[in-house]
Amino acid sequence: MSGRPLDVLEAALEDVVTVTLKDGTAYYGTLAGYDQHMNAVLEPATDADATVLGELDVTAVEDTTIIRGDNVVTIQT
Repeated sequence: MSGRPLDVLEAALEDVVTVTLKDGTAYYGTLAGYDQHMNAVLEPATDADATVLGELDVTAVEDTTIIRGDNVVTIQT
């Protein structure tokens, strides 16, 4: 997938994503929304596949979670 970052996020709406932060923590959930600052809104993932997590230390969001874009390193589908 290529394109501008916000176009990529638009295409990933309603998909299960893993968001990695600057401090090394990672969260996964369904991408419910975002804004021009790449702040991301994650909802709990109902169909998350354990194989997506691999060997990473990833935490599933348990409630609606807003992640500030300044802290985001990567967003993976």
